[in-house]
Amino acid sequence: MDFHKAVARIDALNITVGRAASWLALYMVLVQFAVVVLRYVFSISFIATVESVIYAHGLLFMLGAGYTLLRDGHVRVDVFYREMPPRKKAWVDLLGALLLLLPVMVLLLWTSWSLVIHAWQSLEGSEEAGGLPLLFLYKTVIWLFAVLVGLQGLAMAQRAWQFLQGDGEGAYHANPDEKPLSAGGK
Repeated sequence: MDFHKAVARIDALNITVGRAASWLALYMVLVQFAVVVLRYVFSISFIATVESVIYAHGLLFMLGAGYTLLRDGHVRVDVFYREMPPRKKAWVDLLGALLLLLPVMVLLLWTSWSLVIHAWQSLEGSEEAGGLPLLFLYKTVIWLFAVLVGLQGLAMAQRAWQFLQGDGEGAYHANPDEKPLSAGGK
């Protein structure tokens, strides 16, 4: 199996989904502005419109998480990591993905299974009168989140493993688009 192609496909998937999800930020701003104007200028409010902003907010973060992991954009305490030599960074990425990230994504899939299945069986919708009837679809995004982040975690682990299989002294970069780090880790 060509792991380089598989990693490239995972990266491409998360780039595509992440870029598409980023448009939700513009949607949220425009619709929230409209909600405020309608409510405070015209005294009109639509529950479905307000819920759509909430859904968009969740979708933005859940669908963009794999892309953010690819771009090394998640918040972390990297007081030690940023000063590590490339080989140690590769070990942290490999072990972090295999021992923390992937088990948590599997646990998330497992624990959310009955929640999402039940939502689909009942075609769950909003509890609010006039709300969106799409809660079952929204809950399905939990699975998409776990799969996208899990796949990106596998790609990150594979990049680290490939680096460690080489001489381990050259450039290492978890993000395929970032400039390679020098052997000194800076």
